[in-house]
Amino acid sequence: MLKIDLKEKTAFVSGGSRGIGAAIVKTLAVCGAKVGFCYKNNDDAAQKVINEVKNSFVKSYKFSIDNADEVKINIKNVIKDLGKIDILVNNAGITKDTFFAMMGKETWNSVINTTLHGTYNVTKQVITKMISKKQGVIINMSSIAGIIGTSGQVNYSTAKAGIIGFTKSLAKEYAKYNIRVICVAPGFIKTDMFYKIPQDIRTELIKSISLNRVGEPIDVANLVAFLASDLARYITGQVICIDGGLV
Repeated sequence: MLKIDLKEKTAFVSGGSRGIGAAIVKTLAVCGAKVGFCYKNNDDAAQKVINEVKNSFVKSYKFSIDNADEVKINIKNVIKDLGKIDILVNNAGITKDTFFAMMGKETWNSVINTTLHGTYNVTKQVITKMISKKQGVIINMSSIAGIIGTSGQVNYSTAKAGIIGFTKSLAKEYAKYNIRVICVAPGFIKTDMFYKIPQDIRTELIKSISLNRVGEPIDVANLVAFLASDLARYITGQVICIDGGLV
């Protein structure tokens, strides 16, 4: 029987206090990894994640990934505490939905800065350490929005499409250093972000999903744990949809 074993591995997850990120943190920890995660605001949510993972090393860091200086300082602290980062999960992202004609520059920039530039900021600080060790796994969280586009989310779809290109190029550059880079593209998952969608629209969206249901955060977390493990050692540069057959 195959078992995901991440003992002796360390992981860092951005946006790990809620939703998919929290599920990823807890799942990686259950699989044996030491895990650090960052969050921006919600102290109670971050502490809840730590409390729910027993007999594991999980530590939180409060900083904003769209601030390059904050990222540089805090990633140094993460590496000091964990000893290394074998697995990086770029999960953090935000939405500010509106139709493009009404989308102001701040609404555009804030989503791009956090979701796309934030992925750059964190990866930039981690990948040099992976290069020196000649090993590592980087898992970038995109979305079906970055593949098929979604109405009212031009900023978010653009950022998530950018992450796909980022993943594919990075995978080709750093395969020679035994660094795998993979993109996960979730569909509709039961998170706060999904429940911001009006009920009538949610009902119609579910009808477009082949499995006729919304996914759970643990579904995405299980995929991430598999991709982070040696069971997926021959997978890199791919975009893997986890969407119940929607795309």
